[in-house]
Amino acid sequence: MTNHRLQNKSIVITGASVGLGEQIAYNCAKNGANLVLLARNIEKLKVMKRNIEEKYSITCSIQFLDVSAHDQIPTVFQKIREEFGNIDVLVNNAGYGVFEEAHSASMSDIKGMFDVNVVGLMACAKEVIPSMRTNKSGHIINIASQAGKMATPKSSVYAATKFAVIGYSNSIRMELSPYNVFVTTVNPGPIATNFFQVADKSGTYAKSVEKFMLNPEKLAKKIVDSMLTKRREINAPGWMNAGSLIYTLFPRTVERLGRKAFFKK
Repeated sequence: MTNHRLQNKSIVITGASVGLGEQIAYNCAKNGANLVLLARNIEKLKVMKRNIEEKYSITCSIQFLDVSAHDQIPTVFQKIREEFGNIDVLVNNAGYGVFEEAHSASMSDIKGMFDVNVVGLMACAKEVIPSMRTNKSGHIINIASQAGKMATPKSSVYAATKFAVIGYSNSIRMELSPYNVFVTTVNPGPIATNFFQVADKSGTYAKSVEKFMLNPEKLAKKIVDSMLTKRREINAPGWMNAGSLIYTLFPRTVERLGRKAFFKK
């Protein structure tokens, strides 16, 4: 299925060099969108740019961006506006996690996760919101997590950042609805990417959930198919999201019954 809405649209993706961001980029290109790929790994972006432009005959621009360097974000987005004009879709994909119990988490990891997952995401959104309001069109897609709906042991800080992303998204969705600007949160469970190389250095959690991990290509397709629609949330897998809903209604029961599984990290 082709998303014809994306033909010749300009899509900016943060954290585009690996994992879900990379798959979103290729899927957008397949649907005829022009791309701006942002990440710290500029060499990987160069390879992606070459592959995308050769295969899909669309414009693909790349720029170095560390979203934790908040003062650099306005300059990068100004360059994008100069080259592309309007930004039709922003995918805030950059993010990472470190799984540690609260008392063991270092302040550098705590600050780092909030700088990237929350403040960096907000700073990028802030760069596109004014023009989207003026143009009365656009779409902001924030990659959150099922951890932002139900926190579990060893993910206190990571979960807190994703709770923040969901709360921020819910607020700006209402703010932007009069301007025909859409806001979608993507709340995945574990994805088969390199995320766990940083989050779970022991490999214990990744091994325990290996059979439940989401395919990043399939998830990317769902995200791209939803672009420029009013889709409020994308939740995957379905059974995990059902668990989050049950947790909202019966938190004490879920915490008691799920205690053993939650401590598998």
